Amino acid sequence: MRPPPKFNPHPFSYHQELEVTIESLTNEGNGVARVDGWVVFVPFSLPGEKVRVRVYRNHKNYSDADLIEVIEPSAHRIPTVCPLFGKCGGCQYQHLAYEEQLVWKRQQVAELLKRMAHIEHPVEKVIPSPRQYGYRSKITPHFHRPKNGSVAEIGFLRVGTRNAMIDVPECPIAMPQLNESLRDQRKAILNGDHNFKNGATLLLRASEDRVLTQSHEVAREKVGAITFEFQAGDFFQNNPFILPAFVDHVVTEARQTGARHLVDAYCGSGLFGLSAAAHFESVIGIEISETSVAKARHNAALNDITNATFTAASAERLFEGLVLPPGETVVVIDPPRAGCGEDFLRQLAVYGPSGLVYVSCNPPTQMRDLVILSEAGYKLGKVQPFDLFPQTRHLECVMTLTRSAASH
Repeated sequence: MRPPPKFNPHPFSYHQELEVTIESLTNEGNGVARVDGWVVFVPFSLPGEKVRVRVYRNHKNYSDADLIEVIEPSAHRIPTVCPLFGKCGGCQYQHLAYEEQLVWKRQQVAELLKRMAHIEHPVEKVIPSPRQYGYRSKITPHFHRPKNGSVAEIGFLRVGTRNAMIDVPECPIAMPQLNESLRDQRKAILNGDHNFKNGATLLLRASEDRVLTQSHEVAREKVGAITFEFQAGDFFQNNPFILPAFVDHVVTEARQTGARHLVDAYCGSGLFGLSAAAHFESVIGIEISETSVAKARHNAALNDITNATFTAASAERLFEGLVLPPGETVVVIDPPRAGCGEDFLRQLAVYGPSGLVYVSCNPPTQMRDLVILSEAGYKLGKVQPFDLFPQTRHLECVMTLTRSAASH
C-alpha cells in the first residue's frame, strides 16, 4: 500500500512488519515493545507476548503499529466476551484476565506518580468492581447523518478513528435493561419511525426499574442511605455496584482528617457532600452547573439534610467568601477529566484547609495537580484506585492529602 502523504519513513517503512515482545502496558491500554531501544505501541497486546505487528505511523520518538498475530500468548490472555472487541473503541482489556487488569491499573498509578509527580509512594490494591460486565447504568450510542434517508451504524467510535462509527447491537458492559431498550430504539430508528435530518446521540440511563431516554427526565439512585435524584443527561457516576464502597472511602478519608467542616468542590448533584453530611457540622457544595446545584439542594431536602448548602459558581471563585476556619475544614475535589485549574489550586493553597480528598477519573491530570499541591505544603497519604470501569483503561483514583504542620 502507498503510504499516506505525510508519512514519516523513519525508522520503519509504511506497513513494515515486525516481530516484537511486549514489555508492559501504558495507561492508555497499549502494549509497549522496543526495537533497538525504539518504542513501538501495540493495542490489544499483553506483557510477555511475542507478537507480529504492522507499523502505520512513526512519531518523533515512538511508532504506532497494528497487532496482526499473537505468536506466543500471555498466560493471562482470555477469550473475549464481545465480538466487537478490538474494533469498538469502548473497551481495551477484555482479553486480559480481570485480576491482572487490577494489577496493571495499580502499577500504572504508581508509574504516573513516579514519572509525573516525581514521588515514590505506595499505591493500595485497586478496589475491584463487584460486576465485571453489565455494570454501566448509562450509555450514549450515536449515529451519523442519514444517507439517502436511511441511518447506517448506530453505536460507538471505531478504534483508532475520530469519526468512523461501528454498529453496536448490544454492549456487554452495559446493564441488561439498557441493551433491551437499545434493541427497541435501534429497531425504531432503522425502520424509519423517526425522521432524522442529522446524526443524533441516544441516551439510555437505568433508573430503578426503568430506562430513561430523555435528558430532562429525573433519574433516581440510592447510594448507601442517601437517595439522589438528578437529570438523566447530567453527570452521575455510572457504576452503581461499586458506588457505595467508593463513596464510603471518600467520606472515611475526609472524616479521618479530624475536620469539622467539609467543602465539596465540583459537587454535582451532591454525591459526596450529602453522603458525608451526617459526620460534619456543616457542608458547603459548589458547582458550575446551575441545574446540578438545584438538584443538590433538592437532594438535601429529599433526605432531610439541613447542614448542607450548595452554590453555583466556578471552582476558582470558591474561596472568596468562605468563612469556615481552614484548620477545621477538609475539601473534597472531584474535577472533570481536565483536572483542576491552576487558579483553583493556588487559591486552595492560600486558603489552606487541613486536608484534601482528591477524586480523579484521569490520574495524569491528578498527578499534574499533585505537584502544585505538594509545593504548597500538602503531604500525600493514602492513594486508593477504584475500578469503576472494568474491561476499559479508565479508573478512578482517590488521594488523601494533609497540610504539613510547617505550612500552617
